[in-house]
Amino acid sequence: MILVTGATGHVGSELVRRLAAAGEPVRAMTRRPAEARLPAGVEAVYGDAADPASLTAAFAGADGAFLMSAQAVGAAPGPTHDLALAEAAARAGVRRVVKLSVLDGGTGGDPIARWHRTAEAAVTDPAHGFDWTLLRPGRFMSNALQWTGQLAAGDEVAIPFADRPAASVDPADLAEIAALALTTGEHAGATHELSGPQSLTPVQELTVLGEILGRELHARTVPDDAARAGMARYGFPPEVVDAIMLRTLDDDRGARVLPTAEKVLGHPARTFAQWARAHAGAFTGPGVGRLNG
Repeated sequence: MILVTGATGHVGSELVRRLAAAGEPVRAMTRRPAEARLPAGVEAVYGDAADPASLTAAFAGADGAFLMSAQAVGAAPGPTHDLALAEAAARAGVRRVVKLSVLDGGTGGDPIARWHRTAEAAVTDPAHGFDWTLLRPGRFMSNALQWTGQLAAGDEVAIPFADRPAASVDPADLAEIAALALTTGEHAGATHELSGPQSLTPVQELTVLGEILGRELHARTVPDDAARAGMARYGFPPEVVDAIMLRTLDDDRGARVLPTAEKVLGHPARTFAQWARAHAGAFTGPGVGRLNG
């Protein structure tokens, strides 16, 4: 049995579908199992890393697990959700673990690096005895789904850091790699730094999306000060906001196309255009416009 945490998220949902299609026994952990739309045969189970007591039943009987946390950096003194998930997996005797981390993991000394260094160490700790694999992607192509509300109202999208390039990765590629690691054991002890096959700015991604939707879309750049204020309103501590701004404005991390995904997958990583075609329906609700052809 493979337990997928974050099973209704961008990567988790793709992984659940892929494992189920391959005939693997899958348990999908979510905070709202009654609302989860899952493939036939997939077991939905309640689990919340903020409620560690719920994790015992969720992990029971699993021999493989996909671990991810949406806990925001700085929301607690440390990555308590990641620690709770790793402890629950260890107590349950899980053997294979794939941890979804971030590009560069814990490299560096800022609060973001310290957070992810602790989170990864919870999985790689030899005391847990996991056959672990770390996935370290950069920006997700699915970040573009944040534009759906604005596109429902018109053709202009307000975008922070609009001209900052990134080699965004398709969550479907991450799910495919995670499935390989969980079902073959060939990636035990591997740390995969991952990107997509192109380095594009958000403005360029918006242009590609517009071509697929048959609309002329426009970007309105959000000033850096406004982006900073938005992160503060969201609840990020000042030192985390400073780290995000520094990483975004004074660092090119995530902009370089890495060969890892294609090497592991055995085929080219999916492009943003491929992702946009696959998810075009998310942008075509009432008032959003229509697809070509």
